[in-house]
Amino acid sequence: MSAETNPPETPAAEQIPGFVCPVCGETHVLSIAYSVKMPLAVLKIPAEERDTRIVMTPDQCVIDNREFYVRGRFLIPVQEIEEPFAWSLWAEISPKNFLRTNELWETPGRENEPVFTGYINNELPLYGEMRNLVIDVQTMPVGRLPHFLVRDAEHPLAQQQRNGITLAEVEAIAIKMHHPETVTE
Repeated sequence: MSAETNPPETPAAEQIPGFVCPVCGETHVLSIAYSVKMPLAVLKIPAEERDTRIVMTPDQCVIDNREFYVRGRFLIPVQEIEEPFAWSLWAEISPKNFLRTNELWETPGRENEPVFTGYINNELPLYGEMRNLVIDVQTMPVGRLPHFLVRDAEHPLAQQQRNGITLAEVEAIAIKMHHPETVTE
């Protein structure tokens, strides 16, 4: 696995103003990208065993040489700005697709690879049950994470990917991320 870190993918080219939080009264930065650091499967491994059972980079993870994960991005258009909103999550993929992805990690033209299947291995309470959600994984050019697309057209995240969201909805997400206790499933 490549140990290199991808460069930031959401440039701060557009300044998005902060907002006064209705929950705590503080001013928060309005982020258009959130990232999960590891697959949920990592947390199932006892902490004292992780160094021997897990090989992990910022974008790839292998557990016990039999579970294979890649970090990718769900991109959601934001109606009032050019930059999309992004969730960076982890998906389990087949050994064959992981080996191919790893083999091409630094290869120009890798974005021409066929789409393959993945299964989300994180939770986002904002969207209900996410674990094992079936997705399409589209490899992107070198230096960019794969794009994830939800297959279930009725899933709320798929609807957002298709229809986009407003800055007000981005603010609502930010509030829920700053104050998880406000999230109701």
